[in-house]
Amino acid sequence: MVHFIKMHGLGNDYVYIDCFVKTTAEIIAKADLAKLARRVSDRHRGVGSDGLVLILPSDKADARMRMFNADGTEAQMCGNAIRCVGKYLYESGLCTQTRMTIDTLAGIRELRLDITAGKVREVTVGMGAPRIEENSIDLETGTVPFWNVNMGNPHAVFFYDWMVTTSTMLTLGEKIGTHPHFPEGTNVEFACIRNRQEIDLRVWERGTGETMACGTGACATAVAAIRQGKTEEKVTIHLPGGDLTIQWQPGEQVYMTGPAEEVFRGEIGLVE
Repeated sequence: MVHFIKMHGLGNDYVYIDCFVKTTAEIIAKADLAKLARRVSDRHRGVGSDGLVLILPSDKADARMRMFNADGTEAQMCGNAIRCVGKYLYESGLCTQTRMTIDTLAGIRELRLDITAGKVREVTVGMGAPRIEENSIDLETGTVPFWNVNMGNPHAVFFYDWMVTTSTMLTLGEKIGTHPHFPEGTNVEFACIRNRQEIDLRVWERGTGETMACGTGACATAVAAIRQGKTEEKVTIHLPGGDLTIQWQPGEQVYMTGPAEEVFRGEIGLVE
C-alpha cells in the first residue's frame, strides 16, 4: 500500500504520491507507472483523476515532478499540477521557503507561494519563455488557422467569436489533438476573447480529454492573444473550473497565478 494525496487546481485533479518517503519510493521504482496512472485515474474503479503526479527528490531543484495523463502517457509539464506540488512541499515541511524550484521534463520552474495562516492560498509559477508561430491545419471544413504555442508541452490555440459547444469542442479536440499534423499529439485550446483583460477558454488535453482547467493551455492562449495585440499583457483566463491570471511581456517568460487545493488523502495497493 502507498499513501496518496488528491489535489486539484481549478478542478484539474491529480493523484499525488510523495516519493520523498523511502519506502514509497522503493515501491514506485518497481511499479508500471503507465498502468498505475490509468488505474488511479479511473473515476469508477480507481481514485478518479486527470492523471498521476510523483513528487520526487532532485539534485537540481527543491523537488522533481513527474506527471502521467489518465491514459498512462507521460507529459512534460502541467501548470495546475505544479502549483499543487508547491502547496504540498510547503505545507508538509519538505520545503520551508515561499520561493522554490521544481524540476520537470520541460525544465526547472520557479514558484512563488502566497501564504495565509500557514496555508498556501495561491501560487505564481514562472512558466518559461514560450515558442509561438502562426500555423494552419486542413480539416474537412477547409484550412483552419491557429497559433502553435509550446509551453514546454505543445498547444494548438484556436480563437472564435463565441464559445464552442461541448459536442463541437469534444469532436474537434479529438480530431485536432490526434491529427497527423501533430505526430506526438497536441493539447487543443478553444478561446473566445471577451475584452482586453479577459478570455473564455476550454481545453482538450492530450491523453485525457476535456479538463476543468489547463495551466499551460491558459498560458498558451494568453500568449497568442497578446502576440496579436488583442489583449493587455496581463489577462484573466476564465476556465470551467475557475480563473487563472496570466502575465506575459514578449521576449520574457510567462507568469501564471492560481489556487491549489487538497481534496483528501488515502492509500492504495499496487497489486491488483
